Amino acid sequence: MTPEVAVDLFREALWLTTLMVAVLVVPSLLIGLMVAMFQAATQINEQTLSFLPRLLVMLVTLIVAGPWLVQKFMEYINTLYTSIPQLIG
Repeated sequence: MTPEVAVDLFREALWLTTLMVAVLVVPSLLIGLMVAMFQAATQINEQTLSFLPRLLVMLVTLIVAGPWLVQKFMEYINTLYTSIPQLIG
């Protein structure tokens, strides 16, 4: 295995990790921002008010995007397994 191939494999893994995290975290961040603006406008300082909507959005995002994320991950793993003979030889 050449250094270029190793760097390419690492780049693909890092991109997949970034994609998976972004799909899960960005909706939670947006809801957190909206709840924070609501709390600032109404001066309600309740911690559970900001936690529960983010938790629910994360759960819904996992339910909706979960199969797609698993499919992408499995495609990457299958690509790794099928390329083992070329990487060794």
